[in-house]
Amino acid sequence: MVPVIELRGAIPYGVVEGLSVSQALILSIIGNLIPVPALIIFTKRVFAWLRTKSEGLNAFVCKMEAKAESKKETVEKYEFFGLMLLVAIPLPGTGAWTGCLVAAMMELDFKKAFPAVVLGVVIAGLIVSWLTFGVKMIA
Repeated sequence: MVPVIELRGAIPYGVVEGLSVSQALILSIIGNLIPVPALIIFTKRVFAWLRTKSEGLNAFVCKMEAKAESKKETVEKYEFFGLMLLVAIPLPGTGAWTGCLVAAMMELDFKKAFPAVVLGVVIAGLIVSWLTFGVKMIA
């Protein structure tokens, strides 16, 4: 559930701690998806509230909005699949939290944004699991 690390870190960590790759995958997907509905629904309201609290929080909100803006073009161009791909690519600056941020800033309909984020998380989880399994087999 932690931003930035998400399941990219949780799956390898789970395997190192003794979980099977499939157990780590399932638990990581569940953990990654828990905050998604709230993030999609409440991000804009929370950002509006944070802006009023301090200059530092306002700067943080501006930074997050700029990050969403930088990813917006892909989502606008490919819509559902753009958001899914943004979440699915397991690289820094992508993932469920970023996808939810972009969806919220673009005011995407929850019924379209949520399934795209879920599919993206599952795909990212499968990619990270495959990589983790490969590294585990080599080691």
